[in-house]
Amino acid sequence: MTTAIKVDNTINRIRQFSAGKSVNIAFSGGLDSTLVLFLAREALGKEKVLAINVDFGFFAYKRAIQNVKTICEEMQVELYQISGESRQREMMKRGPDCNLCTKKIKLGLIKICAGDRLILTGSNQSDSWGKYGTDYSSGFFTPLFPYSKEEIREMADFLNLKVKRIGEHAYREGCKLKHLLKPLVNPDYHGKAVSLANEILLEQMKELDIYSEIANVKIIGPLNKNIALINIYPIPTKQGYLKKITDNISSIKEIDSCAIVSKPLQLTIKANKGQFNNLRSRYWIEQGRLQPEFAAPLEFRWLLTTNHRLKTFQIVDYNYRKAN
Repeated sequence: MTTAIKVDNTINRIRQFSAGKSVNIAFSGGLDSTLVLFLAREALGKEKVLAINVDFGFFAYKRAIQNVKTICEEMQVELYQISGESRQREMMKRGPDCNLCTKKIKLGLIKICAGDRLILTGSNQSDSWGKYGTDYSSGFFTPLFPYSKEEIREMADFLNLKVKRIGEHAYREGCKLKHLLKPLVNPDYHGKAVSLANEILLEQMKELDIYSEIANVKIIGPLNKNIALINIYPIPTKQGYLKKITDNISSIKEIDSCAIVSKPLQLTIKANKGQFNNLRSRYWIEQGRLQPEFAAPLEFRWLLTTNHRLKTFQIVDYNYRKAN
C-alpha cells in the first residue's frame, strides 16, 4: 500500500467514524497527534475540529508548549488547554506510571471536556495502546492504529508536515516527569530536580549546537538522594562539552550527584509485589520504557520493595557493568 493510499484511507476512516460530526483531538504537539489533527481537518474542515491539550505546567517542556500553540495557529484550528499538573503530581507520588497518567489524566481530562463528541488520538503500533488495544474504545478513535512509527513519519513527510523536536528523543518525546524514575514524594525536591535538569540540558545542547538522538537526565536514587544520569547520544566529542554540561547539572541544588551515561550500566530496581512478579510488565519497563531512553546498554537487578506505598517501581542505584 502506498503512502498516498494510507493517507486517503485514514481521511475516509475519520469521516466514517465521525459521521461528519465535530471531533476533538487529544493534542500533544508531537508528530502523531499533529498528523491526526491535519487529517481530521482535511476530512471534516477546520470548523469541526477542536484540539485539546493537557498542560502539565512545570513538567512541560517550553518547546512543547510553543509547538502546541504554533501548530494550531498554522492549521487555523481552535486550541483548548486543560491543566493536568496537580493531578499528575498526586498520581506520581506512588511511583512512575506513564501509561496510567496518559489514561487517567491526559485522556481522562479530555474525555470530561469532550462530553459526547468523538475523540481522536495519535495512538499507533509503537505504543502500548497500539499493541494491546483496539482502534475504537469508549469514545476514543485511533485513526493511526494500523501504522508503525516509520509509516507515520512517511505519511507526515508525504504531506510536508514538519514538527519541531523538543530535543529529548528523536522518536519518543513527552513530559519531563517521565525522567523521574522514583516516586514524586517531594515536588520541591524530586520534581525540581527532574524539571530543571532536563530543561537546562536542552538549553545547553542548543547553545553548544550539539545534535542528539537522545538527550535527557534521569533522576534515580533513594528518596533522600537525587542521582542524575545524563543521557546524550551520540556523546559529544568536542573537548570541554561534557564537563560544561555536567557542571551545569551539578549546580542544581536539588541534585546530589550526577554522571554521564557513557558505558553499559546495571540498574537496581525496587518494585512492589505485583510489579515484581509480573515478568511481562518487567520486560516492558526494561525494553519499552528504559532502554530506548538510555545512551548505553542496560542490565537490570530487581528487588522486592518493603515500601508498601510504592505502587510501581523505583530505580535506587546504578553501577557500571563489569567487562566480560
